[in-house]
Amino acid sequence: MLLTYVDESYDAERYWMVALLVPEQYLRPLGRALDSVVRKASESYPVEADAELHGHALVQARDDWSRMGNKGRNMVRARIGVYGDAMKAIAAHEVQVIVRGLDVPAHKVVGDQSCLPHEIVLRHLLEQIDHHAHDDDQLALVIADEIDGADDHRRHFRDYQQGGTGGTLSSRLPRLVDTIHFAPSKASRLLQAADLIAYLHRRLVSGQDTNPQARKTNEKLWSYVAPRVVHQHCWKP
Repeated sequence: MLLTYVDESYDAERYWMVALLVPEQYLRPLGRALDSVVRKASESYPVEADAELHGHALVQARDDWSRMGNKGRNMVRARIGVYGDAMKAIAAHEVQVIVRGLDVPAHKVVGDQSCLPHEIVLRHLLEQIDHHAHDDDQLALVIADEIDGADDHRRHFRDYQQGGTGGTLSSRLPRLVDTIHFAPSKASRLLQAADLIAYLHRRLVSGQDTNPQARKTNEKLWSYVAPRVVHQHCWKP
């Protein structure tokens, strides 16, 4: 069984979603490894041992990481160090990463306006999860970060399994079991791992970090998980 953790990160140009596929035997080891990352930080910095690993919060010193934002450059390096430790922990396990995106301006011009970007990208992501589960001869359970409209997404998932996802590569998602489960990221280190990957990926591909040193740092962080990426594509309608 593959436990698949899904989170999104987006801006006005691209809507991205990431799936982190974790074989069941790595669920607890990866969770413990991420716990250790935060525990290590809590031993040296003003952060709680149960702090949530959240990409935006780590980079911007918000929420659980806000007390690491008031001591200048050293704290910036410390937060990036925590981010790096988390990415290394993810990459150290036999996981797979799938990245799907949507060109938002193109969708607004020629896309089906009855479908929101989240619905479109999630559908494409589910197709890829099913494809990779098939290649690995596995079943997969999908767990996503809480979002408004969860009941609609569960209904769409049921429709896909009954009638197909549509398009030229329509699939009934035979390798995906049960329904889509939505959970608070605060309660799941594995959802937090998906968030870290999604947030960092969006920052890199968007080019929002114009400072050469910031981009170099982000590229280094991404290099830890890049070998785990098995699919990456942005769809332009």
